[in-house]
Amino acid sequence: MRPAAALIGLAACAAGPADAATCREEVFDGIEYAICDVDLATEALSLFLYDDANAPFGYFGNIDDALEQRGQTLGFAMNAGMYHEDRAPVGLYIENGTEVQGVVPNAGPGNFGLLPNGILCLREGRADVIETLRYIDEAPECTDATQSGPMLVIDGELHPRFLPDSTSTFIRNGVGTSEDGLTATFAISNSPVTFHAFARLFRDHLGLDQALFLDGNVSRLRAPDLERSDLGFGALGPIIGVIEPLADDE
Repeated sequence: MRPAAALIGLAACAAGPADAATCREEVFDGIEYAICDVDLATEALSLFLYDDANAPFGYFGNIDDALEQRGQTLGFAMNAGMYHEDRAPVGLYIENGTEVQGVVPNAGPGNFGLLPNGILCLREGRADVIETLRYIDEAPECTDATQSGPMLVIDGELHPRFLPDSTSTFIRNGVGTSEDGLTATFAISNSPVTFHAFARLFRDHLGLDQALFLDGNVSRLRAPDLERSDLGFGALGPIIGVIEPLADDE
């Protein structure tokens, strides 16, 4: 586990004077979503898990407090993958080049083990959602990475296990990436939604060929331009977000 100070220092170097992620609310097939686009050419997207004392950050506010001590602030943020009771990640987790948890290639119980699952891989100036077995074959050098599942969209196709008439609905969040890797688009449903409907949001509404489910029920969003910072009922595990400089009057 790596000190938070190292994480924050790296992001400060990478970010520079970045613009904020752009967030909006849109309705697709009668369901409202909050959608945030991160431009990897101008914004530093980072993963957060443990603070300087090796305790999970858990909440957006704890990350913001740590950043504020260094003249920075947390902009857009979202929970970033499934975790155990101690907030340790279930699957692959890499932060600032350090692997905290190794990749899990096999099927298993729950949504995470509903193959194919996938990995969000962050590299300098790009982000990519990659199906897990493809990730293992290609072995990209990710600066940061988080594994979750199931995949929502794989090469333009919906996950084969999703049913249009499913009755299982939850608040859900996920991420899709553009083909050139320059844009990561995060979405969270504002009301319970099926996997099939959520996957169609990414493929049919957002036009993304690769998208990954991050979590459901515990899903939370921080979007300052929507005046939103979800607190939830318990601490989170991995969190992803954009680091921004503090405004002069803060």
